[in-house]
Amino acid sequence: MNTVGHLINGQMVTEADRLQDVYNPATGAASKQVALASKETVEEAIAAAQAAFPAWRNTPAIKRARVMFRFKELLEQNADRICEMIGEEHGKISHDAGGELQRGIENVEYACGIPELLKGEHSKNVGPSIDSWSEFQPLGVVAGITPFNFPAMVPMWMFPLAIACGNTFILKPSERDPSSTMYIAQLLQEAGLPDGVMNVVNGDKVAVDTLLTDERIKAVSFVGSTPIAEYIYSTANANGKRCQALGGAKNHAIVMPDADMDNAVNQLVGAAFGSSGERCMALSVAVAVGDEAADALVAKMTEAMKTLKVGVYSESSNDFGPVITRQHQQKVVGYINSAETDGARIVVDGRAPEVEGYAEGFFVGATLIDGVTTEMQSYQEEIFGPVLQVVRVNSMEEAMKMIDDHEYGNGTCIFTRDGEAARYFSDNIQVGMVGINVPLPVPVAYHSFGGWKRSLFGDLHAYGPDGVRFYTKRKTITQRWPSSGVREGVSFAFPS
Repeated sequence: MNTVGHLINGQMVTEADRLQDVYNPATGAASKQVALASKETVEEAIAAAQAAFPAWRNTPAIKRARVMFRFKELLEQNADRICEMIGEEHGKISHDAGGELQRGIENVEYACGIPELLKGEHSKNVGPSIDSWSEFQPLGVVAGITPFNFPAMVPMWMFPLAIACGNTFILKPSERDPSSTMYIAQLLQEAGLPDGVMNVVNGDKVAVDTLLTDERIKAVSFVGSTPIAEYIYSTANANGKRCQALGGAKNHAIVMPDADMDNAVNQLVGAAFGSSGERCMALSVAVAVGDEAADALVAKMTEAMKTLKVGVYSESSNDFGPVITRQHQQKVVGYINSAETDGARIVVDGRAPEVEGYAEGFFVGATLIDGVTTEMQSYQEEIFGPVLQVVRVNSMEEAMKMIDDHEYGNGTCIFTRDGEAARYFSDNIQVGMVGINVPLPVPVAYHSFGGWKRSLFGDLHAYGPDGVRFYTKRKTITQRWPSSGVREGVSFAFPS
């Protein structure tokens, strides 16, 4: 059985002390193994990154950008292979994997503009013969810890921009689907990146804690669940590191009585069930304003869901694939069971889908639940599966209060034809990313991604302009070259 190892100082390293199976979630069978790094292996990667930093820091930004241009070309040339790897280990259908990869490539494109993004500010003659300017310098060795649900895109939220800014990087991807991430890192080496600038260590908590506590790591980016995000953030800060930790979500869509219901249903189907609901931006709650709107929504959703197909990644006619593990499959089904026990109505039941030829796969079918209330566990917690819950309210104000009261504030949207309502919603809702008739308001690469409340720990969002600020530190220089022969006396006053 093949083993996925580590990329350290430009070389593939297989550490065999501890191995973990990597599963094909469609078949339920182990397809390969991944090496779990020891503390010593992670420290070796950090040492390689630290040794590579001085030369990379002093490499002109335009030369760093050229590596990113070549990297982008290689990603596009090898897109089919990358998507196949994602499908084999994550279960994501090929068209969905292609969309993920494209959004990752857009972040590489943004990093290609780093000579412009790193321009500082300059002021001449702020005082007599005194000039002042600021510049943005790299931090040093930085790390990224990424989740299973986007093995291509989320790492590319981090390392292209961090490296383009002049840092060296340690990536700890998910051990559940490591192959596509490793292959992408190897393409970056092929693009001309010097050895040691990009390193990948596969592992578990041992690797994570080493990155969080080693003083050579200057900053940590993380995407995952809120409990782990909070741990990452507090531990990194306690060890003097800059940190951005993106956590969980419970994304609501308000469906107003005046909404284009057919359009809303089409958008909700994709946003709730795409990628098996394993997205931090998945719409998992539809808040229908008024029973008339709720009845129409449930009826049309039920009809639309009849044609949905869950199955294997390689059949492009399928709409979504399995969830990541048997344990997660059982967890999602458990949330559906709890909603039913708590009094909600299972309108479309996906707890036991039949996928011909894949009886052992980790499949959960699209599920629609009506009559959900805020006291239910299935409402309060992130399900992270192909489940859409419908909550009925009497007013937009009641819907907004429900969203504001939830501990998560990642993404939300409203379906309406009323511009005044849309404007009020976007101005006042306490959520970081807002859509108006757009169900997945994921910012493009030249904006920044991040939620509010317990969906984000840290001040700066991911990628885009905030990413440049996160991976650099500002330095301000004030310089004076007095005229020849001019001498001033001693002054004890604060300079002005």
